[in-house]
Amino acid sequence: MSKVRSAPDFVIIFATLFLLGIGIVMVYSASAIVAQKPPFNDPYFFAKRQLIFALLGITAMYVTMNIDYWVWKQWAKAGFLASLGLLVLVLIVGIEVNGSKSWLGFGAFGIQPGEFAKLGVVAFLARWLSDNQKQIVLFRKGLVPALGIPLACFALIMLQPDLGTGTVLMGTAIVMIFASGARISHFATLGLIGAAGFVGLILSAPYRIKRITSFLDPWSDPLNTGYQIIQSLYAIGPGGLLGLGLGQSRQKHLYLPEPYNDFIFSIVAEELGFIGGTLILLLFLLLLWRGMRTAITAPDLFGSLLALGIIGMIAIQVVINIGVVTGMFPVTGITLPFLSYGGSSLTLMLTGVGVLLNISRFSR
Repeated sequence: MSKVRSAPDFVIIFATLFLLGIGIVMVYSASAIVAQKPPFNDPYFFAKRQLIFALLGITAMYVTMNIDYWVWKQWAKAGFLASLGLLVLVLIVGIEVNGSKSWLGFGAFGIQPGEFAKLGVVAFLARWLSDNQKQIVLFRKGLVPALGIPLACFALIMLQPDLGTGTVLMGTAIVMIFASGARISHFATLGLIGAAGFVGLILSAPYRIKRITSFLDPWSDPLNTGYQIIQSLYAIGPGGLLGLGLGQSRQKHLYLPEPYNDFIFSIVAEELGFIGGTLILLLFLLLLWRGMRTAITAPDLFGSLLALGIIGMIAIQVVINIGVVTGMFPVTGITLPFLSYGGSSLTLMLTGVGVLLNISRFSR
């Protein structure tokens, strides 16, 4: 393997920082109304915390950008085991938020172990697949053990429960396993089993069934299960081509719940219109293109799969979040990378981008 570094992919840096800058501005715009009321009493409360998270994330991105990515192959198993440990710990001493025991509290701040587990799974799965490339075409010795890695974290995440994070984790893992050479026939068999299990997870919890039915017809229960989707569409629709103007959203006035988090794209579309929403989507497409280019031109299989896992994780999360706020998917509680408020998610994504940038420095 060549160890001659080149400059990192500045297109990835540009797209990431541009999205991050838009996110900080929009977090303030979307949260100021809520934040000026008790218990926060400060219109800049969420924006200031998001800025702190962004600075921490940029620092992590810079550090990981300068750590040769094959170092993570040596630490991948330890990182994966640490992720499992945190997922067990959160079930024991975690803080319950909105019916999900997903948070570990540290003073005024908290972390979501499920977010960091996604990166831990990506790194360890990339290592396992690169070390067992010839086995992946086999069902028992290849595909089953490969799926066992993400399934271990998925099971613990579903005990919280957090279907959104679990879906992103498993979706990313499946993309990586498929790209490593797994047989389509094996995937088809497991796909049927997985679909049945997914249906079982939905049917096992009444609130998930309500989310599905509200997604199909949100106006059947407009004041309860369909409320978020309806208010999101009420935000997107009036935005038109140019939007109502930055800071002029109506839905953030306590109509749309937590508009600075999962539904921040709704506020973007309302204030910045079709043009603003399209700009954000183009930036994500630019990031996806350069990330895929990095994965294809990586000097070894581990680097290729690691880059694919990171950019796949971001892409899946974007697709699901945009699908939810536009009424195409059921509400899942997934943040929009780099834009939504949240320390764990933002720090994780920027750390992952740093690893991706380091891989780009060795691309062919």
